[in-house]
Amino acid sequence: MSCSVPQRQLRLMILACSLAALAGCKQEEPPKAVPIPVETAVVQTIPAGSGTKYSANIAPYAQVDLAFQSNGYIDSIYQVPNPSGGRRNVDQGDWIPKETVLAVVKQQNYLDRLQQAKAQLARAQAEHEKARLSFERVSALYATQSATAPDYDSAKAQLDSTAASVSGGEAQVSEATVALDNCFLKAPFSGWLVARNVELGSLVGPATKGFTLADSSSVKAVFGVPDTYMNRVRLGQHFVVSTDALPRPFDGRVSAISSSADQKSRVFSVEVTIPNPRNVLKPGMIASLALEGQRLPPAALVVPLAAVIRNPGHVDSFAVMIAEGNDDLKSVRLRPIELGDTYGNMIVARSGVDIGDRVITTGASLVKDGDKVRVSP
Repeated sequence: MSCSVPQRQLRLMILACSLAALAGCKQEEPPKAVPIPVETAVVQTIPAGSGTKYSANIAPYAQVDLAFQSNGYIDSIYQVPNPSGGRRNVDQGDWIPKETVLAVVKQQNYLDRLQQAKAQLARAQAEHEKARLSFERVSALYATQSATAPDYDSAKAQLDSTAASVSGGEAQVSEATVALDNCFLKAPFSGWLVARNVELGSLVGPATKGFTLADSSSVKAVFGVPDTYMNRVRLGQHFVVSTDALPRPFDGRVSAISSSADQKSRVFSVEVTIPNPRNVLKPGMIASLALEGQRLPPAALVVPLAAVIRNPGHVDSFAVMIAEGNDDLKSVRLRPIELGDTYGNMIVARSGVDIGDRVITTGASLVKDGDKVRVSP
């Protein structure tokens, strides 16, 4: 019994030392940082400045559907160099010079008709020549009273009849020639091919639309104006047209104003013609302009006012916190910015951010550069 007590005490001492060691280890482990939940907003652009701004649609100066006048099967289609090598049939987006033969209908039937018309004309001309010689003889005899009046009248009638036959034959030749020429579908002006609706071997007729061609050497910015502002628009008025796709503005003048309002929108259509020699303005682009004719200021980058904080390193300047990364946990980056005018709850950022950046709006003052955050949906 005397030996068991020291052994029990020894075991208790060992257990106490183990617990103390474990407690010491736990105190040495640093606590894990919990990512701060934040809310973000995307940097976007707004049209800066004031004034009456209108959106316009860029349309080609002229656009026509090219239809065939002759019936038949397509024998050939205009070809252009293929970037991958060889040649290919012309298609939308290709530049077409004026008078280019876009497609040809098989010509054999029209060649046969032309030959028949020419043969009939030659026969009529021969009959007319015979009638002319006969009339000259009868006229000479009638002048000497060697031929009767009925003989003269008959020769004159025959001459007139053959002359009419010659005129009819010439008309048939002309008609056959035109029909043969119509086998060739030509571009009436230089422009860009908008659509091609036929293939080699297609059966076409006078109602078949083969191609659509657009002349964009000049374009039209088309927009609608309510009747209350029609007194501000006049023919020949100068406008400065801007697009988001192109960096520079374009000058144009009002070339057409509709005489009546659209039945649905109740606005008057106005067209501003813009020279486009380099073809930089494409049909279908969206443009904007000010009704007073002045140039619109460029769009400005804006951030929410809630995202702006004092720059910790410079008391007199401002900054935003950017959440970067594609994972659930994002890294925080401090961005100094230069501020501009306010628009409602937004403020212009003249520098420091790019469109598409995600700025922290809720929790920006609780984080610092390099922290990890979790963006709340």
